[in-house]
Amino acid sequence: MAHRTLKSGYALLADRLNRFPQGAPPSDLLFKILKMLFGKQEAALAALLPLRPFTAQKASRIWDMDLATTKKHLDDLARRAILVDIEREDEIFYVLPPPMAGFFEFSMMRVQKNLDQKLLSELLYQYLNVEEDFIRDLFTSGKTQLGRVFVHEPILSAENALQVLDYERASEVIKTASHIGIGLCYCRHKMQHVGRACNAPMEICMSFNTAAASLIRHGFARKVDAAECLDLLHRAYEQNLVQFGENVRQGIDFICNCCKCCCEAMIAARRFAIYNPVHTTNFLPRVAPESCSGCGKCVPICPVDAISIKKNGAHTNSQQKTACIDTQVCLGCGVCAKNCPSRAIKLLPREKRVLTPLNTSHRTVLMAIERGKLQDYIFDNRVLWSHRALAAVLGSILRLPPIKRAAASDQVKSRYLEMLLRRFDPWSQGMGAD
Repeated sequence: MAHRTLKSGYALLADRLNRFPQGAPPSDLLFKILKMLFGKQEAALAALLPLRPFTAQKASRIWDMDLATTKKHLDDLARRAILVDIEREDEIFYVLPPPMAGFFEFSMMRVQKNLDQKLLSELLYQYLNVEEDFIRDLFTSGKTQLGRVFVHEPILSAENALQVLDYERASEVIKTASHIGIGLCYCRHKMQHVGRACNAPMEICMSFNTAAASLIRHGFARKVDAAECLDLLHRAYEQNLVQFGENVRQGIDFICNCCKCCCEAMIAARRFAIYNPVHTTNFLPRVAPESCSGCGKCVPICPVDAISIKKNGAHTNSQQKTACIDTQVCLGCGVCAKNCPSRAIKLLPREKRVLTPLNTSHRTVLMAIERGKLQDYIFDNRVLWSHRALAAVLGSILRLPPIKRAAASDQVKSRYLEMLLRRFDPWSQGMGAD
């Protein structure tokens, strides 16, 4: 590879990462993080990788490198959880995940003696919690978000439980997963190194299916069965942690058990509340003023500070107070209802259901359209859709009204693209290769 390309490897990799719909705005901090995780040559090579899963043979052609050396590079990156390697039909596919949810988290999901995780944590904290560009772009650009909240299942009434679909239940995701891995909570592990961690459980980060299989294989997650994972879920419920998972219906790769003080999703939900950075559940809590004592126990429990205590004008006693919920900010998790001593808070269905993409491909296309990156996703000369599927998607999109109008239409986004992906996506969980 040319010397000029090697010298600019980190800049090329940053540009490659920023072509993801989630984005990764270049900055000095990002370059420092990438230099900790990638060697100079690795960065230059990774910058050339496709946006979708690929084989070693494909990488060999892209890198103009013999297959044995190519596989050695790929396997080394996979062992460090920078690449995810996926075993499918007796063949191994690789994918470079975005920074989040991806190799940023993986780098902190186990203790690593060969990596200065304290320095890495400090850099990640500055990049994610002090500089706003990355988190703002990740959580506020567009309408379709990376993640969504799962409802607190124990608080559901019998009537409400009938309205919760299987993919909206963390317990069902656990029961139906092909692989389950448990790792350290990236957010709290990072905060521990910068002296800001809370006392919430650390080893409770859940990964599923193909992502879990790869993380388990390389020691970044501990293999567990569904029974143990359900026990951990109930422990999370007891600790008032919020379940935040991948915003898809099929092939969910992760569920985080989030505290309000450490976890990026909850911090973003508070910092950028007006942009609705996290998809909510299909429920909203409602306070019965006549039952509320105004004790205020729900206020510090709320992960996004959506609850306040105000005077209750319905009472003749002007000192009587009641909880008030900002429904524009509320995630509908139900943690407040669980902790209400007077049972004055009940969950009620939202008037309009929240739409959830079918799978990773569906969500990625929606995010790309909304964030103005569809051209990066489709016209990348290494994109790995089959020619037939690519032609169908391109032809169909070009026959639509202008892209901005298509992006604004829930019907087009939820039904039209889902139909295309069901028909043409070769992998049931949204991952395909040529």
